[in-house]
Amino acid sequence: MASFATSDQRQNDGLVRAVGLSTFSFTICFAVWTIFSIIGVRIKQDLGLNDTEFGFLVGLPILVGSLIRLVLGIWAEQFGGRRVLLLVMVAGAVSTWLLSYATTYPAFLLAALGVGISGGSFAVGIAYVADFAPAARKGTVLGIFGMGNVGAAVTKFVAPFVMVAFGWTMVAQVWAVGLLVTAVLFFVLSEDEPSLKARRASGARGQSFTEQLKPLASLQVWRFSLYYFFVFGAFVALALWLPRYYVGVYDLDIRVAGMLGAAYSIPGSMFRVVGGVLSDKVGARRVMYWTFIVSVICTFFLSYPATEYVVHGIKGDIQFSFEIGLVPFTILTFILGFFMSLGKAAVYKHIPVYFPNNVGSVGGVVGMIGGLGGFVLPFAFGFMNDVTGVWTSCFMLLFLLVTIALVWMHFAIRRMERRQIPSLRGPQYLPELAENMKKN
Repeated sequence: MASFATSDQRQNDGLVRAVGLSTFSFTICFAVWTIFSIIGVRIKQDLGLNDTEFGFLVGLPILVGSLIRLVLGIWAEQFGGRRVLLLVMVAGAVSTWLLSYATTYPAFLLAALGVGISGGSFAVGIAYVADFAPAARKGTVLGIFGMGNVGAAVTKFVAPFVMVAFGWTMVAQVWAVGLLVTAVLFFVLSEDEPSLKARRASGARGQSFTEQLKPLASLQVWRFSLYYFFVFGAFVALALWLPRYYVGVYDLDIRVAGMLGAAYSIPGSMFRVVGGVLSDKVGARRVMYWTFIVSVICTFFLSYPATEYVVHGIKGDIQFSFEIGLVPFTILTFILGFFMSLGKAAVYKHIPVYFPNNVGSVGGVVGMIGGLGGFVLPFAFGFMNDVTGVWTSCFMLLFLLVTIALVWMHFAIRRMERRQIPSLRGPQYLPELAENMKKN
């Protein structure tokens, strides 16, 4: 009994160490990944970039970090997340340091490609920490790891002070050194995941690249990807878009708009762990229903444009208007962000359950699609504004997106239930009605 307790304690200690080190490392990686959100403003001024050039420069690391998640997730399964995460952080640190020597727009774009590698750390970390966690705690563990998204807030709050005091090149160099130190500490203090140790001990061969890709033929993977496109991609897109929305719709000062935007994004990262705990306790499927139903309601009201009505009454015209004020808008977006954060954790709770041997590849492609949402949707929001001339068109698009996700999820679940419970395939009339028909 004593040896069992000691072994169980060692496993728990290994889990705590893996989660703590991985979450901290992911936070620093995320801070580097979003570095252009701050230094890009100064670079735009120095190079005289137009809005299109600036937007592409800021979005390029997000695009790269999203696209490479699939490959990095597979490599984490093959070679171990500890090694792959070390390489990701070192490559990101070197690229960020070289960024400080760029002087031309093409050179900045080339450096941005390397900086984007740090965004791939998510897929690696998911595969790594999931291997340490027992099935009953995977949701909680992955929710804690996902809190590393707060790294974006670290950059937004700290980088401006460094840039004003020492210039944007110092921001790049400090962030690069921080990421390199984190990489060394992570590798020294962490240990290989249990499945990799077991594979080495037995001499078994890991799954090939082709074998890792096989689960991607499942429609279920792409359904999870659509979920994450909304709960993560749309969340990131709104975090980028809301300051502009506040300025354009409510005529707020950019500093106030920025604070309200940060107030939306920070809780959305921190509440992710709540989603993980709830997914373990009440089930990830139920959490997804909560997320999508509340999101449908919120985006419906948010998408309603400011409108004036004229009712031709008996004694004359009756005029009234409908418009969501600043306070109700802020409350609705906070509620939306909160449930998005729950959904982010719930999506990744599904993956180890349905694809226990392919967390890296499946988690990589789901993360890739979600990250692409953060890159594509801000452009879509701008396009919708240009085409419709309506500020709330961005929420109209999100309402359509989440409604499709909810309907697809519900019918997919019903289809699975009918396969597992044959009696549900029968006639869809009420049993009470059938009994009355027999009596008559």
